[in-house]
Amino acid sequence: MTAKPKPSPLFLGIDTGGTYTDAVLWSEAGGPNGKVLAKAKALTTRHDLAVGISGAVDAVLEMAGTDPAAIKLVSMSTTLATNALVEGQGGRVALVMIGFAEGDLARDGLKAALGTDPVVFCPGGHDVHGNAAKLDLSGLEAALPELEKSVSGFAVCAYFATRNPAHELSARNLIRDRTGLPVTASHELSAKLGGPRRALTTLLNARLISMIDRLVAATEGFLAARNIAAPLMVVRGDGALVSAAFARQRPIETILSGPAASLVGARHMTGLDDAVVSDIGGTTTDVAVLDKGRPRLDPEGATVGGFRTMVEAVAMRTFGLGGDSEVALEDGALNPRILLGPRRLVPLALAGLMHGEAVTSELERQLRAPNPGRMDGRLAVRTGVPERLAAGLTGAEAKLYELIGAVPQALDRLLTSNAQNATLNRLVSRGLVHIAGFTPSDAAHVLGRQANWDATAARLGAELFARRRDGRGQFIAASPEAISERVLTALTRLSAEVILETAFAEDGLDGAATVAHALVQRAVDAHPGIARLSVALDRPVIGLGASAPLHYAGLTELVGNRCVVPQDTDVANALGAVVGQVRVSAEARVSQPKEGLFRVASGESVRDFNDEAAAIAAAEKDVRAIAAGRAKDAGTDSAEIEIASEYRVSTVEGQRMFIEAHVVAVASGRPRIAV
Repeated sequence: MTAKPKPSPLFLGIDTGGTYTDAVLWSEAGGPNGKVLAKAKALTTRHDLAVGISGAVDAVLEMAGTDPAAIKLVSMSTTLATNALVEGQGGRVALVMIGFAEGDLARDGLKAALGTDPVVFCPGGHDVHGNAAKLDLSGLEAALPELEKSVSGFAVCAYFATRNPAHELSARNLIRDRTGLPVTASHELSAKLGGPRRALTTLLNARLISMIDRLVAATEGFLAARNIAAPLMVVRGDGALVSAAFARQRPIETILSGPAASLVGARHMTGLDDAVVSDIGGTTTDVAVLDKGRPRLDPEGATVGGFRTMVEAVAMRTFGLGGDSEVALEDGALNPRILLGPRRLVPLALAGLMHGEAVTSELERQLRAPNPGRMDGRLAVRTGVPERLAAGLTGAEAKLYELIGAVPQALDRLLTSNAQNATLNRLVSRGLVHIAGFTPSDAAHVLGRQANWDATAARLGAELFARRRDGRGQFIAASPEAISERVLTALTRLSAEVILETAFAEDGLDGAATVAHALVQRAVDAHPGIARLSVALDRPVIGLGASAPLHYAGLTELVGNRCVVPQDTDVANALGAVVGQVRVSAEARVSQPKEGLFRVASGESVRDFNDEAAAIAAAEKDVRAIAAGRAKDAGTDSAEIEIASEYRVSTVEGQRMFIEAHVVAVASGRPRIAV
């Protein structure tokens, strides 16, 4: 009797974006690229992420008629961390600087990133060879009782911790013992030198922990409720997969997770090895380059929200431009331009869908006023995050936060002074409050090019925006349709600008943004001027995102090459999440503090050897073991490990002099699946 062939395992991909949560069910069977069996979307519910996840996944399971037990791997990407940094959101954390001076905060944007969060300076740290200064944590110990009441976590960075992490470990253990709060130590995230930038990366990681923890917990809870007993993976910023537990400890590595997954998905769907990939979402547009089938990585570390981190990620340029971008007017111009982003608003159409007459009645009231108001078409609503994340509010912030509820309130009723407007913006930055207002998504609803939300609320918002005055005192548009056309045209034009800006920056050209703006402006102007300018990309554009077919329809003539929008472009991130590989690395440094002594710093250990060859061999053995352990923790049982060594030497009077060696192990493999 012939045995029945075993069915191919099913893979569930999830992408939690700023506006939508996508799900895709994929099978390796069905051709060389496998087959998408079902796909679905649901609104991302920031107050309870499990609601949006369950909405998308349940729809996929129902469409495919699949037994949840047949799913053997679940993998997710997310733009939540990226969006949080772009929008300046995250938990309040305390930064502990060991061996640094207060002046070091001024370097690498650390002071700007810190904002009003507390910082504690402690004596200590190490030198370049790992030799210790005297550590004194008494100041930190004294500050902990007050800090634990007002922060959600801690970030610890010590001078030259990458050469000896002992002082970071001491501070981390003290904080955990006394407070029980999450602690991120800088040596856990990067082996690179550059203390202030490493501190910045650590600070941002600590801010993101609660957000990513809530996402993973929501997903795990949903999977358990549906009896899906499969490993949960998360896409990292370089496109690799890691286990959910790994991502919980190092959430900073999930910045650009969604865009990295989209690159993997774009390559998988189109087969194009060389392309510019532009992924437009609700909050951001992410642009990157595919070369020879692989995304370019940023050797200097990912830049998001204006901060240069030490996170190795795709060389992605993230712009605050999306379907839910804030629509504004250029100040003081006779014929003001439409400005978009970088802040995301809740589209009025979406607010109307969720809250009905509470939104439309306020917009109608404002339309009945004889003159337009400065805050017309704007409402505030709580995000619904847990109350503990509102710790550390000032008196003014707490008072205003109490006034804002779960139902949107018009800003012209809520705010009574300019100072309150600044207070509201701080609540938005903390992720506690959303602002609803007119966006490109609303414009698309007015013109009938999008129909999934409340078109009535969108039209009311467009009418209010069209009543705004230009520099001559005239209405800026004659009708809701006219202003909506201008908004969508502006979005396509700005999309072309950010794509060209990325291309120019990749080519190393200065003033990329200015040149891109000038070229696109000439392309759309009826009178382009005396000098004829044109530009063409050397490779096609792959347009990703649910709104790409709408916003990228006129892109080809602006960028000088074809724009390919794949069939499953709306779930590219979710698809990319399930077709990737686990990839982790480990590093060791071998230095020579004095002649004849070779010091190996690897992981959390520092050891001395009297022989160079023995030190190098020990470093290679260490990184192999560390990489193997990390690969297992990251979710693969079949890792292949490659080791590369780089030496710095000099020649003095014909004699070779060892300076330093850098040893790196990279482990990669397919994620383990449920049996």
